[in-house]
Amino acid sequence: MNILLIEDEKAAATRLISLVKEVEPTALILDVLETVRDTLKWLKNNEPPDLILSDITLADGLSLDIFSQVEINVPVIFTTAYDAYTLKAFKLNSIDYLLKPIDKDELKAAFAKYHSLHGEQDVNKKLVDLFKSMASGKPAYKSRFLIKQGERFIIIPTDEVAYIRADDKVVFLYTQKGAKYIIEESVDELETLLNPDLFFRLNRTYMAPLTSIEKITNHFNGRLKISIANNNDDEIYVSRARASDFKKWLGK
Repeated sequence: MNILLIEDEKAAATRLISLVKEVEPTALILDVLETVRDTLKWLKNNEPPDLILSDITLADGLSLDIFSQVEINVPVIFTTAYDAYTLKAFKLNSIDYLLKPIDKDELKAAFAKYHSLHGEQDVNKKLVDLFKSMASGKPAYKSRFLIKQGERFIIIPTDEVAYIRADDKVVFLYTQKGAKYIIEESVDELETLLNPDLFFRLNRTYMAPLTSIEKITNHFNGRLKISIANNNDDEIYVSRARASDFKKWLGK
């Protein structure tokens, strides 16, 4: 694996190179670049790497500027100390992001994610779409879930989600085919990560896409009783306080 490292802090670059050698012994660091300008020049004059490890804030600007000026058809793992809101946006479609100081296990997991997605044709398109949406001020939403099962990873597109259910502190994703998986995100986090035109937070326990809502009936004290496809729970309610928002969502 050939890796291009974009990092303007020498100490951070040295540590990252050392960690890469530990978790990916066969990987080759092609070059270490510190600026947007140098990176643009390198990308225009060299064969593309297999993977880019990139800080977000560089000496002369943001790495975002690189991706908006040159076509990049390889996955990216971001290494950054950026604020949490921006990190959520990058997490949606980049391969991964790692907070500084970089943790060895997190880097190892990021490489595992890279290997699981390697060869996927739309990785770069998703990344470019993300940058465009950020530049235009429009939010980019989660398009798939990466789920670890033992030593392998499974990708579940969001359009295959039947519903999401929280059970105490464990959150489960149920697919339209009846499969059930544990996911890392909380229901609170998913409210910001999933497209609100497609998904609705029914209550503290359930979140579901429009396509899974089968039946809605008025219930006691202004609540709405909901039936979800492929779900036998007879006690799913939208509160009186949220009923109006839910009806508006249904009618969009």
